[in-house]
Amino acid sequence: MNDEEFNLSMRKFLKQVGVTSQQEIEKALRNAKASGNLPDGPLRARVVLTIEDLGLSHVVEGDIKTGGAT
Repeated sequence: MNDEEFNLSMRKFLKQVGVTSQQEIEKALRNAKASGNLPDGPLRARVVLTIEDLGLSHVVEGDIKTGGAT
């Protein structure tokens, strides 16, 4: 295993995940707001990272504040 190649590849993947996830969240938020279906308060988010070849399933959960009522 080449550590430098691994680190570069992992950073590229995580950057792609972060950027595309933010774009999808923003699009869903705009659509919900436009249709009047945006809930009050923070939005509960859950991300599941799976690497089947390694037997990995990692869950990250958190709240995204929209600036609306709490």
